[in-house]
Amino acid sequence: MADPFAVTNQAPPLRGVNFFTQDQALGDALQPYAELAGDPVLRRIGELAGSEEALAQALPANQNPPVLRTHDRYGNRIDEVEFHPSWHWLMERTVGFGLQAAPWTSDAPAPHLRRAAGFYLWSQVEPGHGCPISMTYAAVPALKADERLAKEWVPQLASTQYDVRRLPAAAKNGVLAGMGMTEKQGGSDVRANATTATPVGDVYQLHGHKWFCSAPQVDVFLVLAQAPDGLSCFVVPRVLADGNRNPFALQRLKDKLGNRSNASSEVEFHGTIGYRLGDEGAGIRTIIEMVAATRLDCVLGSSALQRRALVEAIWHTRHRSAFGGLLADKPAMQNVLADLAIESEAATALGMRLAAAVDAAVGGAEREAAFRRIALPLAKFWVCKRTPFMVAEALECLGGNGYVEESGLPLLYRESPLNSIWEGSGNVNALDVLRALRRPESLEAWLLEVGSVQGADARLDAAVNDVLQALADIENADAGARRLAARMALCLQASLLIRHSTPAVADAFVASRLAGDSAGVFGTLPRTTPFGQILDRTIG
Repeated sequence: MADPFAVTNQAPPLRGVNFFTQDQALGDALQPYAELAGDPVLRRIGELAGSEEALAQALPANQNPPVLRTHDRYGNRIDEVEFHPSWHWLMERTVGFGLQAAPWTSDAPAPHLRRAAGFYLWSQVEPGHGCPISMTYAAVPALKADERLAKEWVPQLASTQYDVRRLPAAAKNGVLAGMGMTEKQGGSDVRANATTATPVGDVYQLHGHKWFCSAPQVDVFLVLAQAPDGLSCFVVPRVLADGNRNPFALQRLKDKLGNRSNASSEVEFHGTIGYRLGDEGAGIRTIIEMVAATRLDCVLGSSALQRRALVEAIWHTRHRSAFGGLLADKPAMQNVLADLAIESEAATALGMRLAAAVDAAVGGAEREAAFRRIALPLAKFWVCKRTPFMVAEALECLGGNGYVEESGLPLLYRESPLNSIWEGSGNVNALDVLRALRRPESLEAWLLEVGSVQGADARLDAAVNDVLQALADIENADAGARRLAARMALCLQASLLIRHSTPAVADAFVASRLAGDSAGVFGTLPRTTPFGQILDRTIG
């Protein structure tokens, strides 16, 4: 007689899987732009990301969220945030891999594409600690508005040494950056900011608040404030060159839905010293490059969530039996898993294409810069918007096992809405697509990209024509901005899959996303879809 208390029919822990070498979709997404299949850093990241050591750090970092210490035992204001050791373990390796600002100073080929792949891989371990990494990466292009400030900060931001000491930047081995834009009264409407910046000699004194200040524990922030000639951007260090702390009063940490390992704060400025970055009144124009870079990481981070959720679903169903066989062998489950797989692959392909565009744009390619201008808000809108839906379906593949914290799926699910909100929620990005479309070079760049496969699939051609008809009245398109952005993003993803993936993946994607053969839920691919061919690409 079987032991009724024996543990049977449970999937083993997901361990010992190289997240890089076993991700065929990522390999196919990278191959058109650079030869990275044998890249030793990406292989190392993938190996460590799938190790028991790394995957054991995610839950502790989230179960022990950061703690704010406003004062020391003697009553001195210190405004520091304490983190669990798992957070520091994750950060040390992320910085060590050069996933923050290292690409900006690298002379290696395709540094931003390589970094994008690494960020995507490592974010599958624990997504919350990616916030200060993204902020640091994104600060560099904004800092280039001032040669002196860039020379002072960029080498330290690009350092691969994680240094948590509260010292002047010049005395540290490496620094990290954050951002302060939104305020209580404005949110995304940063032009409504009320924080003031008063010139005092060569510096400015800031007075006001930020309702959402990203990563308050870092060394330097880019902050928007109202100078005499209008909204301007300022570099605000936590510690001044003389070793004194810059007034930076942390009021509280946000109690968030997800992203719990990361600290987000409300902060007040009381005579806080800032150094103007760019011209007075040009704050948005100056910081827009930082916004663009963080939007890229929103797409990459959401793609990582999708991929990790997919892997967990496939791993579980390949080891779990029900109704006389493995779940992964059931036709209905195969349909769901294959549908999730093509969603994940399309997100990955678009994220890597955007990173390749960054490399090209940095090198002076104007067409690629125009493509990035239109494709970033498209991808930010669509990929991030799809992620909660996709992660929820993957969680359901695990059933009750996926609903408990130990599985890690609740962590992914709570994290999944974040990137759709950060750096402009759905309407902000959809409307930004319309702004980009009013520039002829942006529309031309999108048309060249999707037009590269014209004639390869009549369903895609019809969808592109549908977009062009909608653009006939672009001046009155605000109410339909979301539909237009979604359609354009899907066309872009389809063109990438047709060029760089397998016919099975591309056909299933076009049939379900563009041809209307979908019931609005995952697992409704046509019955003739070669599910096995699609799933064989996912994980060994």
